[in-house]
Amino acid sequence: MKVAVVTGAAQGVGFETSQLFATLGYHVVMTDVQPLDGPVACLRAGGGQVEGMVGDVSSEAFVESLASRVAQAHGAADVLVNNAGISMIQPAEDTTADQWQRVMNVNLLGPFLLCKHFGRQMLARRSGSIVNVASVAGLGGVIHRAAYNASKHGLIGLTRTLAGEWGGRGVRVNAVCPGWIKTEMDIKDMGSGAYTDDDIIDRVPMARFASPADVAAAIAFLADHQSSAFVNGVSLPVDGGWTGDASWDALRRKTRG
Repeated sequence: MKVAVVTGAAQGVGFETSQLFATLGYHVVMTDVQPLDGPVACLRAGGGQVEGMVGDVSSEAFVESLASRVAQAHGAADVLVNNAGISMIQPAEDTTADQWQRVMNVNLLGPFLLCKHFGRQMLARRSGSIVNVASVAGLGGVIHRAAYNASKHGLIGLTRTLAGEWGGRGVRVNAVCPGWIKTEMDIKDMGSGAYTDDDIIDRVPMARFASPADVAAAIAFLADHQSSAFVNGVSLPVDGGWTGDASWDALRRKTRG
């Protein structure tokens, strides 16, 4: 049975991805800083073969213990999904060094550590697929998100570098770049008054938010060795056309009839 490790798996995209992989027949190792008893029980009730391990992905000691656990039980991970991440909405001039570093630790250092330790397992077997969850904020700038934008640009850079470094040894590394998704993170950010539903819907050519299922399906595509066997080093927008449309909102709305 193939093994998929999914970070940030307690809710949102991480949970949806874990559920999809379980449905596809993977043994899923879910990890998060939040409790996982409920999510794990939910997927097991649906017939999934899953386990959970709580910890901080920015801690190398935790990542090493997670990778060791997977190696001892399964030999190696077949798929790693680096989904764990945090947002921060703050003008650049008001962003403290501690705030900046916290975002970098979770959004960029964590994925690097996971790629490093699970990548070793995959390289030893000359087989594996890593999918990093970046963002449209890694493809362009979004105001008042200097730390978040920089972390996601960095994650895309890491993706491209590892794809070049490891592709010839059987390990593919790709990224998905979602637009705004209706998740717990979005609800929290919207609660700050930073934006409204209409701000996002008016900006997206498909006139809706992404769903966690939209993103999970793209992750599963990139992870699968048959569906995307020759796809390596890409940053796939899952954004309803956000990054492809240079129109203004009023013009975009006119096209919707």
